[in-house]
Amino acid sequence: MNNNQIIKNAAISTDTVTHGLLNPEQAQRFIRQAFEQTALGNLIRREMRRARTGQVDKIGIANRIIRKKIEGIDANADGSAPTLDTSTGQITGYRAKPHFDTVPYSTVAVRLPWEVTEETLRENIEGQGLEATITALMTRQWGNDMEDLSLNGDESVPITDTDGLFIYINDGWIKQISNGGHVYDASGSTEMTLDMYYNTIALLENKYNNGRLRWLMSPFRAQKWELFLLNRAINNGSSAPDSLYNSPAAIPTIRVPFMPNDKIILTDPQNLIIVNTYDIKIRKTDSDVRSIMEDKRFYVVHSDFDPIIEELDATAIIENIS
Repeated sequence: MNNNQIIKNAAISTDTVTHGLLNPEQAQRFIRQAFEQTALGNLIRREMRRARTGQVDKIGIANRIIRKKIEGIDANADGSAPTLDTSTGQITGYRAKPHFDTVPYSTVAVRLPWEVTEETLRENIEGQGLEATITALMTRQWGNDMEDLSLNGDESVPITDTDGLFIYINDGWIKQISNGGHVYDASGSTEMTLDMYYNTIALLENKYNNGRLRWLMSPFRAQKWELFLLNRAINNGSSAPDSLYNSPAAIPTIRVPFMPNDKIILTDPQNLIIVNTYDIKIRKTDSDVRSIMEDKRFYVVHSDFDPIIEELDATAIIENIS
């Protein structure tokens, strides 16, 4: 800060103060670690945008677009001879076109603050190394909370307790699929069955059943499926193929700790997107008046996000599993 700024009583921002702030490399590492440590972090997509609200473009191609070739003729869509435009002297013919669409997003700003007393750092056996340990723990928790919120967020949840304060921040993928994707209601079943999986797959068009689909379920639900197969094997004196335990209907299972026990999602993980308008910023200060008077270091992580789905038609969810 120069003398002119002091004379004008300019506000001191994080752009003019560098002491106590984590550098950009550390902030980048923070977000990378946060996503690396979750079940879906390396499987979903992340889109960086500048505007807080906007849209993510998507492009698709229709099926059965090849047409018969007629030598020397630019064939029309029905395979018949092309027509001649007498005004231009040009032959009009069939052209396949991609389909363009958009998915709207609206990011929500979030933060994670914490503080550590200098006495804790001085007296702990790790000394200054404790700061790195705590930051690593907060990194893990940030990633876990982001995955939890991206799945279970629901803006309509009443804020009556701590869970409500967390869940209402944004609408997650589960709510979006339940409202706009394909839903299979398993409430009429007393136990899990293989039919449940196949009936859910049948809700999707075959073009989405392309080898990239995955079942997303909680570890408990995956274990209940294993138990069902084991009981069937014991009671019937036969065994199921090993692949059936982890890949029902030949579709691999991803165990996601933050999935509800009564729901299973079927989709390509790349169909799930988290939109950010800026990378995570992690800031620290230990030199302001409050820090000095309370003998503390203050930290806060800032970011924004919106979990969206590129193609809702390519999603299905099993609900009310007993």
